[in-house]
Amino acid sequence: MTPWRLDIHDELGSTSDLCLERAQAGEAAGLAVLARRQLRGRGSRGRDWQDPGGNLAFSVLLRPEGEGAWPAGLWPFIASLAFYDALAPWIPDPDCMRLKWPNDVLLDGRKAAGILIESGGDPGGRWVVIGFGANLRVAPPIPGRDLACVAEHGPPPAPDVVAQGICDGLDRWMAICAGAGFAPIRQAWLDRAHPLGTRLVVRGESGQVEGSFEGLDAQGLLLLRCADGTRRISAGEILLLDRGATAPPAGGGIAAAT
Repeated sequence: MTPWRLDIHDELGSTSDLCLERAQAGEAAGLAVLARRQLRGRGSRGRDWQDPGGNLAFSVLLRPEGEGAWPAGLWPFIASLAFYDALAPWIPDPDCMRLKWPNDVLLDGRKAAGILIESGGDPGGRWVVIGFGANLRVAPPIPGRDLACVAEHGPPPAPDVVAQGICDGLDRWMAICAGAGFAPIRQAWLDRAHPLGTRLVVRGESGQVEGSFEGLDAQGLLLLRCADGTRRISAGEILLLDRGATAPPAGGGIAAAT
């Protein structure tokens, strides 16, 4: 079990930035930083993460070693499973909450939560900082983005309760991965993901491709069935087409991470 140490701030620039600073200063694994309001949150692909207050801005510092030193590509799945399980008690209809590759949490097909993972090393060994951002009380209004929040489904949980649930989930899924490898992680992620056959668009540096979700390969790469066959996707922005909406424009401000 990780020796978690919860550090709560009323206001903070970025929970992940604080974890990164502590990691580079030699902080031990188990630091967990929660901000009741975050001023300079960071999302994926350099986007800003807007925090109106009352939502989740939370980051953790881990130092994987020994059996926990699995490939970096497994962390998005471990983290997203912990996140999903921490939010699930406040979503009465489990069918409305799904995971989107590799680590977004959707409510009714709209993004409600996401993760940003950063890693590095120092003389003390490797470190991983995982930032968790969730719209608990309100979805910030972002032009061109259709976001969801937990409060649409009932009274939202307090951020510190979700943070503790994430820590418990990380311990659980890290132990499963250490004991049995990626296979049970992969299956648990697929059980919580949008259905096979879901139409997707993948945006990357060289353009975009459309196809249907065919699952994950043994390394966690996205399998996308396209007109010219099945492709293995290692990176890109994934957009769902089966909600009856067109793909939104690229831009900043999604509720992604901290």
